[in-house]
Amino acid sequence: MTRGRIIGLVCILAVVTLVLGLFVSSRISTTNEVDRQAALQPFYTPPATITGAPGTIIRQEPLGITVPGATAIRMLYVTQRSDGTPAVSSGMVFIPRTPAPSGGRPVVAWAHGTVGGGVQCAPSRSDAPTQPLHGWLPQMLSLGWIVTATDYVGLGTPGVEAYLVGQDEARDVVNSVRAARSLANADASGRWVVWGHSQGGHAAIWTGELAASLAPELHLLGVAAAAPAAELPEIMQAQWSTPIGWVIGPAVAISWPLVNPQLPTAGVISQAGLDNTARLQAACVTDAAIEAVVREKAGQQYFDVDPSYNSAWFGVAKAQTPPPLPSSMPMMLAQGTGDDVVLPGPNALLQNLWCAAGSNITTLWMGGVNHMTAANVAGPAVVPWINDRFHDVPAGRTCGTVPPVPPTASVSQP
Repeated sequence: MTRGRIIGLVCILAVVTLVLGLFVSSRISTTNEVDRQAALQPFYTPPATITGAPGTIIRQEPLGITVPGATAIRMLYVTQRSDGTPAVSSGMVFIPRTPAPSGGRPVVAWAHGTVGGGVQCAPSRSDAPTQPLHGWLPQMLSLGWIVTATDYVGLGTPGVEAYLVGQDEARDVVNSVRAARSLANADASGRWVVWGHSQGGHAAIWTGELAASLAPELHLLGVAAAAPAAELPEIMQAQWSTPIGWVIGPAVAISWPLVNPQLPTAGVISQAGLDNTARLQAACVTDAAIEAVVREKAGQQYFDVDPSYNSAWFGVAKAQTPPPLPSSMPMMLAQGTGDDVVLPGPNALLQNLWCAAGSNITTLWMGGVNHMTAANVAGPAVVPWINDRFHDVPAGRTCGTVPPVPPTASVSQP
């Protein structure tokens, strides 16, 4: 056998060994994760009968990770659907170990972005739940703020997540604050700010709209949102035929019938989309995104047609687009110009519409920043903005600043 053939065989064996090693490692990792989720399941299983007012803690336990300077708690708490039906959400609370100030600790309620619809995707069920929060959580805790983080009903717990249904999302956020206030030794005050990213930006804005009526005993001081999925008809029209349709489409196809049970699928969602909706909705977002790219390369689309041209789909999207907040509720909008998920154009439109409506909006346009990093990149600016809200400093209004990208044209009723 020649030296060249020997080297070639060695290389082939090395590649085979590497592939087999990765396969075995992946199988072990998957098995370990399945076992870990199974061990967590009893905590996340709601009682047969839900009792107690919204915000009541059903159970709590240590989150099982080290968070410098803070106590990290996993919780299961009572919340509501928008029709008033009692429901259960899971989530996290991070409580600083420093002494609470007179009047209690301020609270920041975090609303997370799209993670996928499977119970295993819930942030509080992750083995690294604070990793996505690294750009701002340590600073907030160092300032003595409690941070709550809802998973939302139906994510982590059984049921259907009310994905991009603002009235439900807002209740889960508000009741996470009530839950934190009920924890022993938390010393949480009633002064709070909501902060969210992507889907969570949508939830945060709706919380700003509804918090006063949902929880009049609390005092919401402001709304901060990074790359919020807010102008839904415009986002839908821009993204329906892209891989994003495969990631977001299954989630809204399952959640929006909560708002409109007659929402049509035939003639709107492709057959491939219908065949894979339930499976993709139950996948975590990274796996769904990988499959979305593969299907797009194969020429497949989740939607057959632009759903914004369908009156029922447009109606839900428009109804779930939050209205401009009143001038009494300051808002910070952070948006990256390199975002290819929540495109910058719709949020440039939001800025223009809200400024014309008199909203008290502060904008942070981040050049070249993409969707996944938007919240962490914005964090160092969001923290002092929130700090000003807690110290009653008047919010700055940046409506004189022109967005760096053209606003998307408004989508009209079909």
